[in-house]
Amino acid sequence: MSITVRPASRSEVFAAAAVLAEAFATDPVLAEIRPSRPGEQREAVLGALFAALVRAVPEHARALDVAVDGDRVVGAAFWQAPRPHAGGTVAFLRQVPELLRVLGVGGAFRALRHLRRMDRARPDAPHWYLAEIGVAAAARGQGVGGLLLEHALRRVDGLGACAYLESSTPQNRRLYRRHGFGDGAPITGFRVAAPVSMWRPAVA
Repeated sequence: MSITVRPASRSEVFAAAAVLAEAFATDPVLAEIRPSRPGEQREAVLGALFAALVRAVPEHARALDVAVDGDRVVGAAFWQAPRPHAGGTVAFLRQVPELLRVLGVGGAFRALRHLRRMDRARPDAPHWYLAEIGVAAAARGQGVGGLLLEHALRRVDGLGACAYLESSTPQNRRLYRRHGFGDGAPITGFRVAAPVSMWRPAVA
């Protein structure tokens, strides 16, 4: 396997979302935000959700990176630029019908409540925010997640910026610590194990 990491093209948003859906299919925090329903194709539902979430952020305010093996997307990382940024409301409203289709009205309110809880935990200092990162099952254990992080953090460091994320598993936190993130406080209010905030200061 020969992995290349690069910015995603517009046509790769759905392929990246499909990888994220596979990676987060059993994530406990996402399961609380969007529980499984009998008979549904979980990964297809989550793929539509991730695609809508990416497209809700204007292109100038996001970075979507993909890890590719040949022409196959095997990893993806979705970053949001430091706030504030213009145009976000319009981009979000364009995705509301898709979000409602995936989540339903009740699910959308529940998701919004959880997302606001996580948003309130974000530091006030300007930072790049790693919203999602995931690797396809067939490519796990081969360092793809680390390559995605290295690619993005070179960009962050080149801008002299800080970075922030939340992590819901100890295994992922070990990976993030190796790339300069430090543990912050757990984010309370979830029924499952609380995700932990993690901060990476700007590199001098």
